[in-house]
Amino acid sequence: MSRASGPGVPVTLVCLCALASPSGAAQGEGSERAGTSTGAVSVLLDRATAYVERFYRDFGSMVAEERYEQRMRPIPGSNTRFALSGRDRTTLVSDFLLVEIPGQGWVPFRDVFEHDGKPVPDRQTRLADLFLSGAQDAWEQGLAVINESARYNIGNVERNINVPTLALAFLMRGSRDRFEFEVEGRDADAVVMTYEEKDRPTIVQNGQGGDLPVEGQFWLDEEDGTVLRTELRAIDTGAEAKIIVTYRYDPDVRSWVPARMEERYVRRRDRVEVLGEATYARFRRFQVETAERFEQ
Repeated sequence: MSRASGPGVPVTLVCLCALASPSGAAQGEGSERAGTSTGAVSVLLDRATAYVERFYRDFGSMVAEERYEQRMRPIPGSNTRFALSGRDRTTLVSDFLLVEIPGQGWVPFRDVFEHDGKPVPDRQTRLADLFLSGAQDAWEQGLAVINESARYNIGNVERNINVPTLALAFLMRGSRDRFEFEVEGRDADAVVMTYEEKDRPTIVQNGQGGDLPVEGQFWLDEEDGTVLRTELRAIDTGAEAKIIVTYRYDPDVRSWVPARMEERYVRRRDRVEVLGEATYARFRRFQVETAERFEQ
């Protein structure tokens, strides 16, 4: 990735699949790797998987308002002074939700309706193209939804992995065979479980189609597997990414929901970093009603 990118060429971090589907490529009870699934690890992992499956079903009937700020800045301590080229700050206000696409499962979707204080003018047209055109197969539609969520990103690291629910999908039965899991210890009231991707091709790839394995931690409630916090790291020779998401219980919708997403991206040998912070509020449930009309 970095070998082919010059000073003005962004590097790319791309998630190529929806993941949050009960019918993933790797099925089976206890799909974690041998040697990492015995005893407490296996029990906790099964609880976390059951929780995430419930989370997707529950959150799939909700929409949240996301306020998302991104900015570029010189890396602290780099002792450099220079002018950032292009846009160095942006604020997005969006509806964030999960869209269920047949054959792909739950796909995170950021529907931006306000960009730097101004309404997005072509929103309805873009939504119609995504969901009503019928011209795409399931995989193409899933990828199009993910990429649409990244439309207004700024910075020299192109990416579509900046959604709060990405790491949760690693706990689904169709995905967790790809990872090794270990219990690292405790942090306050949570059990910390680490994960490291081992399978190839990887879930996240760079702009040249190369593998970019992810690793990180889950903070879990030991009793029921509730995910309290996630951390994802993706590092290769071209760039590094770190995404932290914290969750909270919302009494209005009686469910655990994303509270904050914090992220950092750095392109190797660059003197700038891209920082992002998103907060989530106004969770509300929706119902989809269908009606059929027959001509007499």
